[in-house]
Amino acid sequence: MDPEYGRKYRELYERHWWWRAREAVIVDALRRHPPAGGWGHGNILDIGCGDGLFFDRLATFGESVQGVEPAAALVSDDPARRDRIFIGPFDERYQPGRSFRLIVMLDVLEHLDDPAGALRHALSLLDPDGVFLATVPAFRSIWTTHDDLNEHRTRYTKATMRALAAAGGLTIDRLEYFFHWTYPVKLAQRALETVTRPAPKPATVPPRPINAALQALSTAERAILAPLQLPFGSSLLVVGHRMASARTA
Repeated sequence: MDPEYGRKYRELYERHWWWRAREAVIVDALRRHPPAGGWGHGNILDIGCGDGLFFDRLATFGESVQGVEPAAALVSDDPARRDRIFIGPFDERYQPGRSFRLIVMLDVLEHLDDPAGALRHALSLLDPDGVFLATVPAFRSIWTTHDDLNEHRTRYTKATMRALAAAGGLTIDRLEYFFHWTYPVKLAQRALETVTRPAPKPATVPPRPINAALQALSTAERAILAPLQLPFGSSLLVVGHRMASARTA
C-alpha cells in the first residue's frame, strides 16, 4: 500500500465525493436486496474494512459488525473498532467461528492474486440465506496510474465477474455498472497519460465546492440512470448469495 494513501485514508473516506457516493450506492443496494426475513439481525463481515469506518452504516443491517484488514497501518488504536477487526490476510487462516448474514468486499477483489479462492472462502462463512455484496473497478480500458498506485491486479467487466462468480460459488442477483459519468473522464485521462506518462499520485479531496458538485452529480446520475442498466461505468456492483450446491457441500 502507498504510505501517503494510508495517512490520508480517513480523510478520503469521510470527505471525498467518490467514497461518499459509493457508500450511498452500497446502502441503496442492500435495502433493495434483503435476505429472506429482512434485515435487522445476524452478523456482518466487512472484508478489507480499513479502520472500520463503514461499520456504523452496516450496523443498521444487523446485530454485530466485524472486519478483516490485512494492512495494519490503516487500523487505528480506537478500541471500539480495533477489537472487532482481525488484522491479517483474508485466507483459510481466518476462521471466526461464526457465520454471517451479510458479507461485503468493497473494492477488494481487484487486489487479490486468487480472487476466486477468496470468494469461495467468503461464501463458506455466509449464512445459507445470507447476502454477499462486492464492488470492483470496471474495464481495463480505463486503467490509469491510480490502478498502479493502488496495486490493482485487474479491473472487471460483467463477463469477467460472472466467470469469477461461477468459479467462487456465487449466484448473482444483481450486477450493474455505476459511476457512468466518470467512464469517459477516465478514458480521456488514460489517453493523456499515454502521452505524458505522469508519476502516480495519491488522491486528494477536491476543494469543497467542486467536491460537493461531483457528489451531487454522482447522486443525480444514480437516481436517473440506474434503471437503464447502462453497459459502462468505472465501477461494478455485484449482489448475490451462495450457490445451492455450495450450501449443501
